[in-house]
Formats: sequence, C-alpha cells, structure tokens
Amino acid sequence: MSAPASGPGTCDVLTLGETMVALRGSGPLKLGGSMEVSIAGAESNVAIGLARLGHAARWAGAVGDDEAGELVLRTLRAEGVDVTGASRDPEAPTGLILFEPRLPEVTRVHYYRAGSAGSRLTASAVERAFTAPGPPRVLHLTGITPALGPSPLAACRRALELAKEHGTTICLDVNFRSRLWSDEESAAVMRSWMPYVDLLIASDDELPLCAPQTTPTDDTSDLAGQLLARGIREVVVKLGADGATAYTAEGELHAPARPVRAVDAVGAGDAFVAGYLSALLDGPAPEEAKLPGHDVATRLNRAVTTGAFAVASHGDWEGAPTRAELGLLGAGAGTVVR
Repeated sequence: MSAPASGPGTCDVLTLGETMVALRGSGPLKLGGSMEVSIAGAESNVAIGLARLGHAARWAGAVGDDEAGELVLRTLRAEGVDVTGASRDPEAPTGLILFEPRLPEVTRVHYYRAGSAGSRLTASAVERAFTAPGPPRVLHLTGITPALGPSPLAACRRALELAKEHGTTICLDVNFRSRLWSDEESAAVMRSWMPYVDLLIASDDELPLCAPQTTPTDDTSDLAGQLLARGIREVVVKLGADGATAYTAEGELHAPARPVRAVDAVGAGDAFVAGYLSALLDGPAPEEAKLPGHDVATRLNRAVTTGAFAVASHGDWEGAPTRAELGLLGAGAGTVVR
C-alpha cells in the first residue's frame, strides 16, 4: 500500500480533532505546586511528528477565541503544521487537560473538554480544510474525535466521504477513550467506518471494536484476518513494550520495540503513527520496491523508532524526532554528538 504521489501545493496528511491546553504537574494536584504549560491532542501530536520528519501536515480543529486557543495555534504553526483549516469558536472555550503523575510509571489524566470549541467542530469546517489548497494524500482520523459529540462525529463522517471521493488513503487509529464513550458506542461507530478505512492501527484490545460483531474470537490474528477480508489493506497492532505487528494479504510481520530508558509513555502511540505514515508517504526506494514485505518492514521500523523517541522523552510530542535524528537510537550509551 502506498499513498498517491504528491504534487505542488499538495498536503501530505490531513488530520482533525481537538487539541487542548495541557498542564503538567510535578505531583498530586491536591497539593498544588507549579505546572508546565503546553498543548496536547492525539491528532496534532501526529501532525507535529510528521512535520518534524519533513512532511506537509495540516490540522483541522476548533479552538476558542481565547488565549488558550492562540497558544494551540501558535505552537502548531511553530512546529510547521498548517493550521489554515483550523477554526475559532467565539462561543466556546479551548479545552483543558491536566496530567497528574502519581507513581513513577502511573499518570492520571483529567479532561475539561465538555462544551469546548473542539467538541463543536463542524462538517463545513472540515470541508474547507480538506479542499484548500488541495486534497490530502492521507486522511488520518482517531476514535477520539467522534466521541466528543454529534458535530465532530458528523465532521469525521464528512471527511471520510471526501477522502473516498478524492482517492485519499484513509488511516484510522482507534485510540479508544473509556472516559468519552462506552465500548458499545465506540464499536458501533468504528464498525460503520471500516468500509472506508485503508490502514487500521489499533492496540490488541481495541481490535474487537472494529471487527464484525459476529466474529466469535478475540484472537488478534483471526480478527485482523476478518478485517482484511472486508477490504482493509493493512492492519497494524500496537503492542507497547512488545513492539507491533502488521497484517496484510501477504501475511504478518512483527517488529520488536526499540530498547530505550522509559521516561514517559504518553504520546508514544501517536509518535508510532507519525513514523508509520512517514514511511508510507516516502514509499520504497526503486531497488527495494520488488522485495516482498519490504514496505511494511520499513514502516514498522520507523514507527517503533519514533515511538521509542516519545517513550524516552517527557511530554506528548516534545520528543518527536526530526529525520536527521532517526539514527540516534543506534548510538551507544554515553555517545556525545559533536
């Protein structure tokens, strides 16, 4: 599977969803103390990761007509993400997310997004972002945006329709959030989207949300096979510290995780997606194009590499590597780059 070739003015990837102001505490929130201010959102994390790797990424989302919204847009612009398709909502605030570290490997996340601008994203705004200046090569969606409310759900549906009309490759990262909706609600939407999806990315426990309701198994390989039989060209299963496995008509291929000192796992899945899409957009070198499974191996390798950068860094997107930095994980401990 490869994305259509790009041309002048082409957007490589369009993604849409809510990006919030992020406050990160140093300990329990009830004890107070200082907090670091940044932004966070699964879709914009992917857009930043792609922009750092040299791709043209466009983010379509809604922020409030407030200083928090200006922080979101300013940060994304500074990272090279196209925000011309973003909209400001003068009647709703920008959402807020609080990160509360409680144990060395446990972080609690608190959302304040009810009634936010992001929860009011419209289909018409997505139409404008999709077509100007030209349709994207890849549309990337997550299962978070449709859970925010009826309007974002309709916006996602319209994006899927536009992508099909324009021959755009469609990538879906399930990214299930139990605080936003139930398993049953998510499954109903995810299953209705499957006829549109070309590339499905999910954790092993999210895959049943996408498989046909009549599938009498929870075996990952069987579930992936069911989805491939229904037209999805590639199913990629994220396995955390165990790496990832890709399933295609040619078979399955596993890539182990890159060994790093874990600092913060938040955003690792988004970094993984950015790496996978980056290699998809690059396509194979001419001498590699005829090697069976090479494309998938290349995509998996870059995905686990960018995911490792995220795990080894604090923050949602701050540790995303540039293309020149991808080889740094192969350097020995104590290496100093001069």
